[in-house]
Amino acid sequence: MRLTRRETLAGLGALLLAGALPRQVDAAGKTKKAAAAASAAAPAKPALTPVEEIWADLMEGNRRFVEGKPTDRNLVQTRAQLAKGQKPKVMVLGCSDSRVSPTLVFDKSLGDLFVIRTAGNLADKIALGSLEYAAEHLGSKVLVVLGHEKCGAVAAAAAGGKMESPNLSAIVRKINPALKPLREKFKGDELARLGVEANVQLVAKTIEEKSKLLGHLVEEGTLTIVKAVYRLETGEVVKLA
Repeated sequence: MRLTRRETLAGLGALLLAGALPRQVDAAGKTKKAAAAASAAAPAKPALTPVEEIWADLMEGNRRFVEGKPTDRNLVQTRAQLAKGQKPKVMVLGCSDSRVSPTLVFDKSLGDLFVIRTAGNLADKIALGSLEYAAEHLGSKVLVVLGHEKCGAVAAAAAGGKMESPNLSAIVRKINPALKPLREKFKGDELARLGVEANVQLVAKTIEEKSKLLGHLVEEGTLTIVKAVYRLETGEVVKLA
């Protein structure tokens, strides 16, 4: 015997009146209320600052690089678009070492990074002027000072001895102040290893001290300097304090 729609509704109404369904209805209602209460009680994640967003984006790119999953890019189209101008948010002062390409390391494309590379990621006058140009005229907001493991320039400074030319000696002289406080306790490979981070720290400090323009931008909060070291074997970029 098939019930009509009216008879079915009447039967449900009778069950509700008889108290057969309230528990199910109440349980569903309580579940929804509990979920709503839990959602309201969960603390909202604080919004990232613009600088934090930029760094998070760089770290996401570095993760792709480490995993060997770079982004597919239409470089021909990007190249054509950039012919009109550039607005890189990030500057990178890195070492000239052929194993450390910032664009690849952060999985970026044409126009994303304004890169200056010198042996030992040193900030000489030419490097400082280049950074000033990017910050002042291109609107770059973040500067990454990027050192790397087994840096030859740092190792040469740690080893001491006479260099083959005045120009090479100039590189070592720039790095020596970073190693000076370490020499009392460390030597050899350990001195060179620790010297990489110490050199990054000194270079970041030098940038603010030797460039009034960049120092002023840092002081007013429109430029942030991030210090980091690249791990050769893993490809990982590690942020320093």
